[in-house]
Amino acid sequence: QVQLIESGGGLVQTGDSLRLSCATSGRTFGSLSMGWFRQSPGKDREFVADISWSGTRTNYADSVKGRFTISRDGAKNTLYLQMNSLKPEDTAVYYCAARDSYYSPTDPRYPWWGQGTQVTVSS
Repeated sequence: QVQLIESGGGLVQTGDSLRLSCATSGRTFGSLSMGWFRQSPGKDREFVADISWSGTRTNYADSVKGRFTISRDGAKNTLYLQMNSLKPEDTAVYYCAARDSYYSPTDPRYPWWGQGTQVTVSS
């Protein structure tokens, strides 16, 4: 079982930056591929970014490409999402997710999820 705990959310203004963190335990961090997702009220959860177990491959939703950066620190067993140039449409609960590294990059399944952290961007 993998435990994921997000932190770093908050209320910011348009154009500000935030860095989300996801502390991971219960499985060797280097054996996990990981991702960030978000969900706004009344909308389905959507993909934001993912990163391979090695950190060598990343993928982003078009809506955040060039503004958000996903990264991971093996020494701290932590996943990050650096969010710059935030917009009101980025307002959502952000979730960290993890899966074993053997999953294909195109597989949409993530067995393990955090509880989420709220990000609110005011205009």
